Amino acid sequence: MSARRPEPGRRLAHRIETDPEAVQRDLVRLVLTLIELIRQLMERQALRRVEVGDLPDEKVEQLGLALMRLEEAMTELEERFDIDPRDLNLDLGPLGPLLPPR
Repeated sequence: MSARRPEPGRRLAHRIETDPEAVQRDLVRLVLTLIELIRQLMERQALRRVEVGDLPDEKVEQLGLALMRLEEAMTELEERFDIDPRDLNLDLGPLGPLLPPR
């Protein structure tokens, strides 16, 4: 005698049900991970341009201020949603971590 399988719609609904706060927190974590990746890439690019002398002093100042404000905003969101910054570094298995250390 085989076990009765639930209808396809019921299986899906059962798997998707979750705590709305957990979903929101996980979404914020994913967005912050992407923002942190982009922030680190922008920071490295800016440092390269500064080293080459490709940016005027005024632009260096503006870029530094923008990166500081972005990091402050990220810190606020991490605190608001109780996210440890280390949780933003996704493990990509054989490729290693997504982000280099801060």
